[in-house]
Amino acid sequence: MSAKSNDSEGRSVQRSLKTRHLSMIALGGSIGTGLFVTSGSTIATAGPGGALLAYLAIGVMVYFLMTSLGEMATYMPVSGSFAEYATRFIDPAAGFALGWNYWFNWAITLAVDISTTAILMHFWLPHVPGWLFSVGFLALIFALNIISVKAFGETEYWLAMIKVVTVLVFLAVGILTIVGVLGGGSAIGMRNFTIGDAPFHGGWPAGLSVFVVAGFSFQGTELIGITAGESATPAKSIPKAIKEVFWRILIFYILAIAVIAALIPYTDPNLLGASESRVAMSPFTLVFQRIGMAGAASLMNAVILTSVLSSANSGMYASSRMLWAMGSNGMAPRIYGKTNRRGVPLPALLLTTLVGALTFLTSVLGNNVYQLLVAASGLTGFIAWIGIALSHLRFRRALIKQGHSVDELVYHAKLFPFGPLLALVLGIVVIIGQDIPSLKAFAWDKLLISYMSIPLFVILFTWYKVKHHTHLIPLDEIKLKD
Repeated sequence: MSAKSNDSEGRSVQRSLKTRHLSMIALGGSIGTGLFVTSGSTIATAGPGGALLAYLAIGVMVYFLMTSLGEMATYMPVSGSFAEYATRFIDPAAGFALGWNYWFNWAITLAVDISTTAILMHFWLPHVPGWLFSVGFLALIFALNIISVKAFGETEYWLAMIKVVTVLVFLAVGILTIVGVLGGGSAIGMRNFTIGDAPFHGGWPAGLSVFVVAGFSFQGTELIGITAGESATPAKSIPKAIKEVFWRILIFYILAIAVIAALIPYTDPNLLGASESRVAMSPFTLVFQRIGMAGAASLMNAVILTSVLSSANSGMYASSRMLWAMGSNGMAPRIYGKTNRRGVPLPALLLTTLVGALTFLTSVLGNNVYQLLVAASGLTGFIAWIGIALSHLRFRRALIKQGHSVDELVYHAKLFPFGPLLALVLGIVVIIGQDIPSLKAFAWDKLLISYMSIPLFVILFTWYKVKHHTHLIPLDEIKLKD
C-alpha cells in the first residue's frame, strides 16, 4: 500500500511517485513545443549566438530555481508547493494569489493543448471535425488522472521518454551531418555562425524577446515541487531529479540549438514559419529531411503530439493538486480539499476539467474570448518563479533568525543567495520584455493583453489581504514545521 501525504482533516494524497517519475516529469515539462517548434524562430530572431545565450542564461536560472524549490520541498514536501511556501514564508495573500493564478494558468493551458491536438491530428485526418479529437484527448487525460497518481506518473514517464529519445536521435543525426558523414555533403563547420550579422542578430531588443521565448520553453520544470507531496521518498528523489534534469536540459537545449544553427542559417525563412499547423517547417523536420529521411514531417508531428499530450497531462495534474492544496488550507472551498479512496482529488479534478472544457469551447465559439484567456495566463509561470525565489530568500532568513543551522537541511540550494537573486532579477527582466514594441509605443490596449497576468495577481493579492488583514510575516514568527 502507498504511503499517504496528510493535510488537514485527514484528507490525503498517495505517495506513489518514484525517483524516475519525478526526473521525467521535470524533464518532460521543459522539453516540448518550445524546443521542437519555436527554437528555430529564436535563431531567426536573435541569431545563433543570441539564441544560445538566452537558453543558457534561462537554463542556469531555472537550475537555481529548482535548487531553491528543492531545498524547501525536501524540508517541507507538500502538494501545494510554492503557493504553500509563499503563504508560510511571505504573506498568506501572496500564497492565495500565486495558487489561484497558477491553477488558472494550467487550466487554460489544458484548453490550449487540447485545441492543439486537433491541429496536429488534421495532419493525418484533415476531414475529421477537430472538436472530436479534442474531446477524445480531454477524456483520455481525465481518465489517466482519475485512476491514480501512479497512472499519471507512469504515463508522463513514457511520454517524456519519447521526447528524450527523439532529441537524442536528432543530436546524433545532426552531429553526423555537420561532420559530413550524413546528408551527402562536406563538413559544414561553423560558417552559419558568422554569416550576415551573426552570431548576434537584431541587437538587444531581439535578444530580450528571445529570453521571453526561452523562459516559456522552460516553464513546467517547477512541477517537481508540485509532485513533492506525492513522492514516495522526497528527501532522496527530489535532489537526484534536480541534478539529473539540470544537465539534461543544458545538454538537450544547448546542443540541439547549436546543431540547428550549424545546419540551418538564421536567414532561412523556414525557421520563422514553424508552428503546430506547419510541422514541415519545424527545425527538427528540416534537419531530418536534409539526410533524406522519408516521413520526417509525419514523425515530428507524432512527437509534437506526444509533447502536447504530455503538457495537457501535466497541466491537469498540476492544477488539480494546486486546487486541492488550497481547498485543504481554506484558500478555496473546502470541497476541493477532498480526495477519493485512491488519493485522487476528484472535486478539484472535475472543476479543472470543466474550466478546461469551457475554455476550449470559447476557441470554437468565439476566438476573441479564447485569446484573452490565453493572454491572461501568459506570464503566470514567471510570476510563480519570482514567488519561489522570494519564498526561498525568506525561508533561509527565517531558519537562521530562529536559531537553526543550514546543516539541518537535507538538501542545500547551490550558491545561496546568488541563485534566488539571479532568478528574481531575470524573472522581472523577462516579464518586462514580454512586449517591448508595445511598451515603446505606449500601446495600452496591447499592453493590457500582454501583461494581463500582473493585474490579475495584484487583484487577487489585494482582495485577500484586505479581507483577511494579512501582513508580511515577521521572520521569527514564520512557522517552519507543522
